[in-house]
Amino acid sequence: MKVMNITNVNGLFKIIDSCSGKVELVTNEGDRLNLKSKLSQYVALANVFTEGKIDEMELIAYEPEDIKKLLAFMYNGE
Repeated sequence: MKVMNITNVNGLFKIIDSCSGKVELVTNEGDRLNLKSKLSQYVALANVFTEGKIDEMELIAYEPEDIKKLLAFMYNGE
């Protein structure tokens, strides 16, 4: 799923931390970073974080309940 215009970056990573399964960031080069890892979260921030928001990033979640959590965050911003 593509996520766009995320201004609550801390909220996004809080949701990712609460996910039961793996959540990955797909980089522009096609690499996949496990966002449950704090190190990968910092790398993701360094690569896509500009002007206080994430303009666009592609996430892959494998568990249906995790997808629901991420979609709820995208729609509600919390």
